[in-house]
Amino acid sequence: MNLSRRKFVASAAGTLVATNAVLSNLSAATRPLGRKKAKVAIVGCGGRSRRDSANFQKACEMLGLEAKWVALADAFEDQAFELADNLGVERSKCIVGWDAYKKVAESDAEFVMLITPPNFRPLHFEAMVAAGKHVLMQKPVAVDAPGCRRIIAAGEIAQQKGLSVLSGTQRRHTFGYLENAAKIKAGAIGEILGGTVSWNGTVPWIKERQPDWSDADYLGRNWLNWSEMSGDHLGEQHVHNIDVANWYLGRLPQSAVGFGGRARRETGNNYDFFSLDLDYGDGVHIHSQCRQISGTYTRVSEFFRGTEGEVLGGGKLKGKDVSIPEIPFEDKDGNVQGLINWIRAARTDSTLNEARQIAESTAVAIMGRYAAYTGDFVRFSDLMANPKSQYYDLKVSVQAEDFENGSVVLPPENVVPLPGDGAEIRRK
Repeated sequence: MNLSRRKFVASAAGTLVATNAVLSNLSAATRPLGRKKAKVAIVGCGGRSRRDSANFQKACEMLGLEAKWVALADAFEDQAFELADNLGVERSKCIVGWDAYKKVAESDAEFVMLITPPNFRPLHFEAMVAAGKHVLMQKPVAVDAPGCRRIIAAGEIAQQKGLSVLSGTQRRHTFGYLENAAKIKAGAIGEILGGTVSWNGTVPWIKERQPDWSDADYLGRNWLNWSEMSGDHLGEQHVHNIDVANWYLGRLPQSAVGFGGRARRETGNNYDFFSLDLDYGDGVHIHSQCRQISGTYTRVSEFFRGTEGEVLGGGKLKGKDVSIPEIPFEDKDGNVQGLINWIRAARTDSTLNEARQIAESTAVAIMGRYAAYTGDFVRFSDLMANPKSQYYDLKVSVQAEDFENGSVVLPPENVVPLPGDGAEIRRK
């Protein structure tokens, strides 16, 4: 079942494909799923892994399958052991080290969940696709433009191999968001004229450096607060809302102008806030704004105004009555429903490949980050299509491969980008 027959621009083709794939997979609910055991491995055993592992087990139960954990991999032994104990899995199944993902690729796992800091995602995704694994990638999937393009390239190989690829943008699998997306495509609010997407909250957590930690250890454990590891909170957190804008508009922004800054953060080098103008062309602008400052007003939402109505993300819609296809679903939690769709797609040879979709939404966040860090006018093509652009091959100073070869050097802490130069990302 398609949400719409409308033709989108080529750069956003994956957006429509991913939406259709969700409904297609849901409609295949009665198809047999084969063997009862679902062998699964996790790469990255931090806090998020507890939620994803529990959701995977629930999804398997709802599909009449049994989750079998074959490997739990992490750079840090304590994190791997903690997750193993939480799942009731033997510690012997834990794999420790910066290269632990390689052993997961060599394992007999059918499904692999990549939940490491985003810096590692392109390298790990490439390895899993090469090994023929069905992959869940938590968002975002890169911290620089070359990383986004690596994800897209690996995603195309996954498509050729018939592998199922799920991203951690659970709104794509949440009933309210799917219903509103269908209504928008059916013309319920007319043409979208503009809107606002926001994630305003607090710093989720900080890990203070311990005396025995190396630079690599500190970056790996306190990754959330370093732009080299997380892509800043504009990418690590706010990418959810940006992805909804891309989805509902059916295309990607052409450019970004914006600003941001740091007022109270106590670690790393992330900004505290961002405010961006995302230009989607045809006179359509989306205000993208996010903040992580304690004691301030919190709001996580998406709002779009159309020629004939308005909509709040997965919430209320005011507009014309329209007819849409039935949207079947099995769990109201989009995190669980996404995993159901992923497992079903893998077992029934259905199409579910969200690699391009999440890579492009990640690239939009990176475009906005560069615009705010430099004060420059940045085009999406500067990151993804123009090799002559200064941003096309711009990489963060610490790459995933550096952790394996022992060449990690900690960037200056509490030293943040200084806008105004435009030609390069400077720090003060």
